[in-house]
Amino acid sequence: MVTVSARKTGRPKNELLTARRREEILHAAAHIFAERGYPNTDLQAVADTLQIGKGTIYRYFPSKRDLFLAAVDQGMHQLQELIDTTLSGIEDPFEKIVVGLRTYLAYFNEHPETAELLIQERAAFRDRKKPTYFEYCDAVANTWQVIFENLIREGRVRDIPVDRILDVLGNLMYGTMFTNFFTGPNKSFEEQARDIVDITFFGILSRKEQRRQQRVVNRPETRE
Repeated sequence: MVTVSARKTGRPKNELLTARRREEILHAAAHIFAERGYPNTDLQAVADTLQIGKGTIYRYFPSKRDLFLAAVDQGMHQLQELIDTTLSGIEDPFEKIVVGLRTYLAYFNEHPETAELLIQERAAFRDRKKPTYFEYCDAVANTWQVIFENLIREGRVRDIPVDRILDVLGNLMYGTMFTNFFTGPNKSFEEQARDIVDITFFGILSRKEQRRQQRVVNRPETRE
């Protein structure tokens, strides 16, 4: 006796269309969450924006929480993809730093909803061990660590712990991004990037003052 396996009925799943629909839901959700806030957003509003049934959203995201966190993750993923694409083909490490910084500020300037979602995530999901923003920072830290280690090895950057360098640059970028978001940029992001690079690369002291301060730092302590 020959057994014939049962065929699945229904339209074959199109992975491309599925991925596209997921992107559309995330895009709409990000803007609605940013505008209304997480507590005040009903998924019906997302469905209405896309002219789809609310049940369709639940087929992609089991809950409002899942949708919100996926929207935050998507925003950071797009930022990283943009930076990776922009830096592709750039060999000079200093140019990579400058272009990466400028791309970062430009992204948040063009996507303020992502900054808003990062704020809401901190307020609504304090139970998370690490916010999405810092998860992405950790994921790319090794790339920048290697760049600065090589620059130190080549004598192009002072021999100081790379963690200090990354912390300072990271805090400047993070602070500038949120200052822009809350008060609006007082200059273009290109100028802001140049200012950060100028101060961190060259400092505020003249060469004469640098030499004087170095002598003060290295002066032996006098004991009475």
